[in-house]
Amino acid sequence: MSKAYQVLARLIAALVVVQAAAIAYGAFAIDKVVEKAKDHGDTIANASTKLDGGAGYGLHALIGTLVIPLVAIILFVVAFRAHVPDGVKWAGFILLDVVVQVALGLAAHGAAALGWFHGLNALLLFSLAVYTGHRSTTVPVAAAPAVTSASVTS
Repeated sequence: MSKAYQVLARLIAALVVVQAAAIAYGAFAIDKVVEKAKDHGDTIANASTKLDGGAGYGLHALIGTLVIPLVAIILFVVAFRAHVPDGVKWAGFILLDVVVQVALGLAAHGAAALGWFHGLNALLLFSLAVYTGHRSTTVPVAAAPAVTSASVTS
């Protein structure tokens, strides 16, 4: 289970990298569409329905609102069985930060300035996930409680 804990934590870090790449692709692709358009009226709406930028935004939304939260929940559950010292605590920090990240992402649609915090918090989430995955390999795994004949009752 400690290997699953490590893999899940590192998967979250990798997914944050995919998030950054997807949103960058979306932004640059939309920028290209806007640059080429003569009528800017509904360019963004049209571009977000095509594969020329909308895919980046769609992938960012899908991974950020569904995949990463699901992996964070699974990591938190696995942490209880992994016997990594303070593993539940660090998985809890990741889960809490994912909740904050999703809230910031959704709120930024109404107040764009929150996008700054969404981007900065993504760096925190990446760092937490890398640290959590790394510490599971460097901190000795606590042994599961031994079952003795005295502790087994019939």
